Amino acid sequence: MSGPFPPFEPHGDGRRIREIPLRMIVPNLITVLAICAGLSGIRLAFENRVELAVMMVLLAAFLDAVDGRVARMLKASSKFGAQMDSLADIVNFGVAPALVLYAYLLDQAGAIGWISALLFAIACALRLARFNVMLEDPDQPAWQGDFFVGVPAPAGAALVMLPVYLGFLGLGPDPTVALAACAYTVAVGVLMVSRLPVYSGKASGSRVRRELVMPLMLVVVFYALLLASYTWQTMAASAIAYLGFLVFSQRAYARRAAREAEKEAAGSSSDA
Repeated sequence: MSGPFPPFEPHGDGRRIREIPLRMIVPNLITVLAICAGLSGIRLAFENRVELAVMMVLLAAFLDAVDGRVARMLKASSKFGAQMDSLADIVNFGVAPALVLYAYLLDQAGAIGWISALLFAIACALRLARFNVMLEDPDQPAWQGDFFVGVPAPAGAALVMLPVYLGFLGLGPDPTVALAACAYTVAVGVLMVSRLPVYSGKASGSRVRRELVMPLMLVVVFYALLLASYTWQTMAASAIAYLGFLVFSQRAYARRAAREAEKEAAGSSSDA
């Protein structure tokens, strides 16, 4: 007689594992903690503890970014974990930021504020669905792996809360600011579902030139210190800098596409 819980098949391919190694459970636990942090952020926002709510949403984004890397480090990747991570993304990067922003500011715009929050959450779901489909595209040129199609969901979640960061710095929430925030929220959602190429660097490898190791470490430490000492100033500046980075990313993609087209044309002419 089977118990109340069916056997856990992490790979979903019919292979039965009598005992699941602990290393395969750790990444899934991190994903669950990320969901808990995102949902707790929503509760805190509606309890008017907005600063803590934003921190919980950012923590959820951090944990969500970590779980996949932990799975690869522990060699614990599984189909179950991939599906769970994908479902967690819509909560952490779509629903939680939208509701925190709505509770803090967008509700002052009435129905327009709620529509804006809904559009952002839906845009996040569409963005994640497209990302999952594109992962299975075998015909994608290798160089295009250096670019996301549209603003990635984690970046969109951090960007959409820029009005909250500015509010913590003294920009008082009022109906006029709320309407401007509604337009900004929809704009971020459009960036997520757009075809805008956003540089990711994934296909460029993870190695760092030896002479750049020390400067890179100093930059990372300096940014962490700024984040700890001037949290909201640093978050606001980072969001604005990322928006500016999108312009350079578009230009980099255009230059790279032109070079690849020239190479392809040269290869075709030599074959002929």
